[in-house]
Amino acid sequence: MASNTQDAAHGAADAAHGSAPGMPQLDFSTFGNQIFWLVVALVVIYLILSRVALPRIAAVLAERQGTITNDLAAAEDLKAKAVEAENAYNKALADARAEAQRIAAETRAEIQAGLDEAIAKADEQIAAKAAESEKAIAEIKAGALESVKAVATDTAEALVAALGGSADKDAIAAAVAERTKG
Repeated sequence: MASNTQDAAHGAADAAHGSAPGMPQLDFSTFGNQIFWLVVALVVIYLILSRVALPRIAAVLAERQGTITNDLAAAEDLKAKAVEAENAYNKALADARAEAQRIAAETRAEIQAGLDEAIAKADEQIAAKAAESEKAIAEIKAGALESVKAVATDTAEALVAALGGSADKDAIAAAVAERTKG
């Protein structure tokens, strides 16, 4: 009997509220509760974002900026090393030329005291030594140029990657080749 009374009470409540199907969110009788829970949810979301998510995002951004700064500093160091290598190459080239000139002058002074045959023989030796020196200089120059190209290519790839781009090896190689033709 009690269950009949409860069923009748529920039936009467459904009839009073209009038991037509609809969205419960639009039921005006529950707006107070909905607004309360909306405010609670927004406050909880705000606290989670401000205490957890946003500090982590800020840390990631700071780390990224530090990495970019370090990569740029490394690129500057590599550039300074490339300039230093070029200066060393130029000095070695000047020293080799000076040495070749010194050897040539000494050889000429010794040969002038001898016969014409000795002069011809000494000239052949000087020419051979000068050719070897030029060959060595050309090898040093080619090696230094290849090193500069490799450093420039690696630096360009690192910078592009650090800035978040996709490094196109063909484009970087073409740009480095064009700049080093010069």
